[in-house]
Amino acid sequence: PYYSAYGPRHLADLLETMGNWIDGIKFAGGSFALMPPEAVKSINKLAHDHDAYVSTGGWIENVLRFGPDAVDRYVEEAKALGFDVIEISTGFISLPTEALLRLVETVKKAGLKAKPELGIQFGAGGDTSADELEAEGTRDVGWLVAQARRALDAGADIIMIESEGITENVKSWRTEMVARIINELGLEKVMFEAADPAVFEWYVKNYGNEINLFVDHSQIVQLEALRSGIWGTKSTWGRIQNIA
Repeated sequence: PYYSAYGPRHLADLLETMGNWIDGIKFAGGSFALMPPEAVKSINKLAHDHDAYVSTGGWIENVLRFGPDAVDRYVEEAKALGFDVIEISTGFISLPTEALLRLVETVKKAGLKAKPELGIQFGAGGDTSADELEAEGTRDVGWLVAQARRALDAGADIIMIESEGITENVKSWRTEMVARIINELGLEKVMFEAADPAVFEWYVKNYGNEINLFVDHSQIVQLEALRSGIWGTKSTWGRIQNIA
């Protein structure tokens, strides 16, 4: 759910009709912190019943302000609520690599999967305007790649690539950044945010229909129809192919 009221009844419809194409679900930011615990558990159990994992959103960066004990409690509570994956987002904060690795270790010790979210844009994650983000400046993509490699070596299960600064809230897409990330890290352990149909169409067109993409629940049918070759625009119709 992307900052909208969302419950198990709609999710059940989604999973019953399109569950074969859903690997996992993710709560937006700390939205789960506003929900009754039993409601969160209900959603998470429903996902598990359809063989989908459940990930937190970017929330640990808020918990960090209260110290390491608070982080430990957060991870344990997330586990108790039925989360499988803890996202470690760095879009809004400056976090040394060693601290990121310690967070990965904390999550893994709790028996959960660690998903660092990395990007080139400082201040990403809050739907900030393109002009404001441009004023903040961007990090070098080489820094992102190096941090991702260290996180994966430390046990991170997958790296989420933040779209802001690359394809979201920018005046022009920076596709050369995507190419560098994929050339350096490959496709298996990387997931790209693709919040707009034009964006996920570009990813599938250029990197194949097995690329890991994170989209809003309302876009699942369109994305999977594109991946399957049963839908497309003029530039993709009949051109998306694969072989088992």
